[in-house]
Amino acid sequence: MTVDHIGIAVSSIEESAAFYAKALGLKLAHREETPGHGVRVAFLGAPGEKAMIELLEPADEDGPIAKFLRSRGPGLHHLAFAASGIEAEMSRIAGLGVTPIDRTPRPGSRRTRVCFLHPKDCGGVLVELVEHRIAPPSTWTS
Repeated sequence: MTVDHIGIAVSSIEESAAFYAKALGLKLAHREETPGHGVRVAFLGAPGEKAMIELLEPADEDGPIAKFLRSRGPGLHHLAFAASGIEAEMSRIAGLGVTPIDRTPRPGSRRTRVCFLHPKDCGGVLVELVEHRIAPPSTWTS
């Protein structure tokens, strides 16, 4: 599996995206609000790179990102890995004793299906498996 993106919880997508653009030259590739998840997301990347930075901003004060920010503050939220055949990967990983948070893949941003793995089995890090319904572009542009 390869790294798909690194999720970072932020208070403001606008402020954080400005930092990543100015300091690191990353460009906004995609932005959306995910209904039912209580979050707005923005993906940033560098031309030619497939791995992205996902900024997660609360859209709902009771949503998971709002709760995360209240308890831990801004910072690393999760690591995501691209998985083709997400159900097979979920079965394989569950067979290793890793606890899935999701029993079945659920819709994610960017027309993906996702599954999260419990941090207790992943060295304290929330891990996301991501299956793209369409191939992600090889080069992101703004």
